[in-house]
Formats: sequence, structure tokens, C-alpha cells
Amino acid sequence: MNGKPLLQIENLVVEVEGKRLLDGIDMEIREGEIHVVFGPNGSGKSSLIKAIMGLPPYRVTHGEIRFRGESILGLPIDERARLGVGLAFQQPPAVLDVSLSALGKALGIDKNRLDAEAAGLGMGGHINRGLNDGFSGGEQKRSELLQLLLQRPKLLLLDEPESGVDVDSLKLLTAVIERLFQRDLPIRERTIGGIIVTHTGSVLKHLHATRGYVLVNGRIMCSGAPLDIFDQISANGFGNCLAEGRVKENIHDFLKG
Repeated sequence: MNGKPLLQIENLVVEVEGKRLLDGIDMEIREGEIHVVFGPNGSGKSSLIKAIMGLPPYRVTHGEIRFRGESILGLPIDERARLGVGLAFQQPPAVLDVSLSALGKALGIDKNRLDAEAAGLGMGGHINRGLNDGFSGGEQKRSELLQLLLQRPKLLLLDEPESGVDVDSLKLLTAVIERLFQRDLPIRERTIGGIIVTHTGSVLKHLHATRGYVLVNGRIMCSGAPLDIFDQISANGFGNCLAEGRVKENIHDFLKG
């Protein structure tokens, strides 16, 4: 981990059809770091990573998103992907006219490598089918991670990668996520970073994430060590974090006034 900023988010405000979904988000992720976002349903977690990816209808109305020091706000989705931003959807759409095989070819992936990666994820029989067409929930998750293995992005955005999968699939997916984040390398040599949105916290047992956040009503209410935050949520729900966040807001308003 060399400490270079990979992603910088400053005072980010995101809206959809005039409704504010994110309000004043600040976050900095350095190379080799994994940041984890918790929060209740509808709190803005998925909105955050979709806004980073530039997906419609999410519209940034204020603030900045910089990837490797350069603003990406004016870039379309494909340009962000080419720069090295990769997203795994919680509920990926089906793309009937595009197969994993065609995607690999478009990325310039050697067929032997594609076959090997697909076989390792139990997706060997799926590479010539329409993307996610008729895939089970577990197959969709594996398909998303396979696409990231082929793309090899520098910034990974994973939206609840463990949701809807059984224990055996979770072990496989966690191993792939560890690989994507270069967990086989010494810390100082890791250059891949990213954000994981999670409800269950299952992936935290193996990844040794760097920092955690609790997002509620579009605002970061508290942050700290991911496992500590998850243990607090498991024991007490989001109440303690909400109280901490309200104290910070009151102090901020007092100083501002």
C-alpha cells in the first residue's frame, strides 16, 4: 500500500428527479484500502456507488468525485470503466444480446484465460449465454465477479456481494473478492481499493477492511473500524450511531452559526 489517493469524494450531493438521496458525503480511499458502507434500506448506499460509476438517473448537483486525482464527473460510464472503475451490481440486469464470451473478446481477454476464470467460478456453461439471462441469484453474483476479474479495475464498487447466496457460494465469492483486492500480496504492494456495501457483514471476516461508515438518510452518521461498527449494529441496531451523528451535526451547526 503506497498511500496514493485512489478515490476522493468531497461534499457530494446526489439527486434523482429532484429528490436528494445523498447529502454532503466526504470520503477518501487510498490504494490498497477497502471501505465498507452499512446502513438501513433506502439510506443511499447503492446510490453512492452508482453515482461514482455515473449511472443514470443519479445526478450529482454539488461536490466532486476524483479518481486518481482527476475529476470524473463529466465522464460517461464507459470512460470511467476504461479508467479503471468497476461495479458489481446487487441485482444485475440481464443483457440478452451480450455474452460473457463476447465481453471477454471485447476486453481483449485470451480465450484460455476466460475459460479458466469461468471454470473456477463454476460458470463454464454460462459464457455463451446472454449475460445474466435466466441465471440464479448465486450465478448472477458469480457472473458479476467474473466480469471484474476480466476487467481488472483499480477501484472496485461491490453492492452487497454476499446477499442471496448460500454458505458454499459465499466462501467462493469471498475468495474471489480477496483476490480482486490483492489480499495475496503484502500490504505495501497492494494498489487496488474500493467500497463494499454490506448488510450481513459476512465478507468482513476475511478482508480486514480499512474503514467503515454508517449511512442514514443520505448522510454519513458515524465512521470507524468496520468490525467495531458491525458489532455495534448487531448488538444495538443503528441507534447509537444515529445519536453520535446528531451530536456531530449539532456541533457543526453551532460552529457554522
